[in-house]
Amino acid sequence: MISKQTIDKIFSTIRVEEIVGEYVQLKRAGSNYKGLSPFHDEKTPSFVVSASKQIWKDFSTGKGGTAISFLMEIENFTYPEALRHAAKKYGIEIEEDQREFSEEAKNAQSERDLLYKIHEVANTYFQETLWDSEEGKSIGLAYFKERELKDEIIKKFQLGYSPEKKNAFTEYALEKGYSKEILEKSGLSIFPENTPAGIDRFRERVIFPIHSFSGRILGFGARILKNNVKTAKYLNSPETEIYHKSNVLYGLNQSKQAISRKNVCLLVEGYMDVISLHMSGIDNVVASSGTSLTTEQIKLIKRLTENVTILFDGDNAGIKASFRSIDMLLTEGMNIRVLLFPEGDDPDSFARKHPQEYVEKFIENEAMDFIDFKAEILLKEAGNDPIKKAEAIRNIVKSVAFVQNALKREVYLKEVSNKFGLSEQSLFNELDLQKQITQNQNQNVQQQKENKAPKLEVVSKPEVEIDSVQFNILHQENKLINLMLMFGDVVL
Repeated sequence: MISKQTIDKIFSTIRVEEIVGEYVQLKRAGSNYKGLSPFHDEKTPSFVVSASKQIWKDFSTGKGGTAISFLMEIENFTYPEALRHAAKKYGIEIEEDQREFSEEAKNAQSERDLLYKIHEVANTYFQETLWDSEEGKSIGLAYFKERELKDEIIKKFQLGYSPEKKNAFTEYALEKGYSKEILEKSGLSIFPENTPAGIDRFRERVIFPIHSFSGRILGFGARILKNNVKTAKYLNSPETEIYHKSNVLYGLNQSKQAISRKNVCLLVEGYMDVISLHMSGIDNVVASSGTSLTTEQIKLIKRLTENVTILFDGDNAGIKASFRSIDMLLTEGMNIRVLLFPEGDDPDSFARKHPQEYVEKFIENEAMDFIDFKAEILLKEAGNDPIKKAEAIRNIVKSVAFVQNALKREVYLKEVSNKFGLSEQSLFNELDLQKQITQNQNQNVQQQKENKAPKLEVVSKPEVEIDSVQFNILHQENKLINLMLMFGDVVL
């Protein structure tokens, strides 16, 4: 148990504005700081931090307290976990009260605590294997050096290596006293029926640890180095009680301060994209790690900034996937720019080819707003076909419909109007139509959910069918009128 003297030292040293500032973008408001609540969706900041009183208050939820209570709320820490996290951040050595600690040690640890602990043990094991074993140095470290990574970057991201022996880590962990059950639940080991000794999930791969916002190890990504093996190139930890891939962004722990300071987040796809940009001095970058961008991931970014620049390598699959990401980011109130790297390049290769200043200027100068980006991609596909051009413009307006702020929507529509020489009224009509379509789709989804639920009484409403038919006719008429207005002088 942590001694009272240590607890007193932690409380006298830590600063609430610094701890909260790692999770919330705070702006000076008189003698206090204000920001958007990390616990509740809001557009007007109602989260207040008092540096003089060393407390915080979230007026949207009614929560409040000290820096330690904030860590307990945001990270789901226990009180001792929050104290240890704060102590580590400020370099305070933890003194244990041995009389109580020995009693505490006898109590069974919770499964969640054990999951965090076994991941820390695995992380240390993989790093030591990379740096200290002959196999790790000749295979794992050699691979990272081939990718031109410097020692400090390898250590910053705690990269590691899992050896070829099929149960090397499993055997190590069992000898340390960890149970087969916790190894299996963590996803680090697999125990098939005919293999009682167990198998390491990540054997013979380089390791990328995945950290939480606060820096705890939640899981791992691993890349196989052999080309002649019929298995996935990248392998991730399975979903566990502590790891949910849709709630995590790779590199966020290492990048959060730079994102907040620069007030913009660069969003990339892979581990190496993040690491190479960091090595080139660009450290406000995170990756979705091969998963489709989720609302939870966007909200993590929004704690720090509302500005996102998406960096893509320009392949067709990535471009199409970016359209969905754009609409999701707009729905969450983010400001978006998009950058396509030259053909054959991705953020990783581009960052390794060029110095920091060149890469920064390239991102700043070449990134475009989502309207220009979608126009460039869609109009190139449309060619001289007026029908396809009209569909491309509708696609752009559809994205504008996801913008929540009315003023921003109007500015974006004016931009589309100027870009394509269209009347603002026709674009506003299309926007209203897109919003109605989205609303109807949402209602249909909700209706389907309700239909699946047990009901006591079913009431038929034939007028809904009439509305649906009328809406479809209106939709077709609007499309026809827009086509006539835009391309009525074109002979097909």
